[in-house]
Amino acid sequence: KDYPLPPERIRELRDWSEKRIERYRETRRRQREFRLEQVYKSQKKHVLPLSRRDMFIAGLFLYWGDGSKTRMNGLAVTNTDPAVAKFFIRWLTRVFSVDKDRLSIQLHLYKDMDIENELGFWSKTLNIPLSQFGKPYIKKSKKEDITRKGGFGHGTCSVRINDVRLAEKVLMGLKVIRDNFSL
Repeated sequence: KDYPLPPERIRELRDWSEKRIERYRETRRRQREFRLEQVYKSQKKHVLPLSRRDMFIAGLFLYWGDGSKTRMNGLAVTNTDPAVAKFFIRWLTRVFSVDKDRLSIQLHLYKDMDIENELGFWSKTLNIPLSQFGKPYIKKSKKEDITRKGGFGHGTCSVRINDVRLAEKVLMGLKVIRDNFSL
């Protein structure tokens, strides 16, 4: 204590202080959260409300990415994110005036899941009665074996509608977009 530390040692002690590092990380986390909240508010004003045309185009792009393009007798979107399934349902009901009772739901679940609980979760989340759900496909693997970030917390949900004319509209709408960007 009676001898001054060399500048290298002072720097070493200062730079590797766990308290200082944690304070810095916490400050940066709060700054990032504040910044993202501001960006979110700005984007919300910019994006919403969605017009009917906006919804139509957003749905086409969703379908281009996550929709089944091999069936010409209907449409299906499969995803693990309940918000994607809800958007697809809203897209069908608002843009194409499809009655929700025409939809069918198929779940892909894991053998270590509580099947009844997951059926209830999806039914409540999508506001679709269990009578419109097919028998869930139970995968042999375990949910806990999946290491994907965000996981597959409630399995995978497929929302389907059998409607040839509707499938033609959507698939030809996608063809228009694809052709517009083809070389």
